[in-house]
Amino acid sequence: MEQTVNQGDVIGIHYTGKLTDDSVFDSSEGRDPLEFTAGGEEVIPGMSAGVLGMKLGEQRTLTIPPEQAYGEYNPELQVKVPASQLPEGVSPGDVLGDNQQPGRMWTVREIGGENATIDANHPLAGQTLVFDVEIAYIGANA
Repeated sequence: MEQTVNQGDVIGIHYTGKLTDDSVFDSSEGRDPLEFTAGGEEVIPGMSAGVLGMKLGEQRTLTIPPEQAYGEYNPELQVKVPASQLPEGVSPGDVLGDNQQPGRMWTVREIGGENATIDANHPLAGQTLVFDVEIAYIGANA
């Protein structure tokens, strides 16, 4: 009998994540499969739900809109701060932790004169994501 991914199954997938312009932002190539519970909350909702019903070894392309990925881009999460508040040597593109809210990350967007713009949106917020996935195993990878 062919194994099919059901809600609550621990599965492993190989994947390539791309933006709609085909630029790759992540891949499991050269790594162990990504393991998670199908239908659970360990990965973005569109991935978790998108694998349900797939068969062992099956390949599929999942197109995941922002609301099922990292959410819409929220301009209110981009703020200007005095550049003097940033750690020494920080450059645009660097990611900083938040001492006030553990787990929140800020990306430095620009530094100009006495001010800097930092952004707490996930780097992929507002993006439609395209994942090529393959079911590597169903059930814990013993």
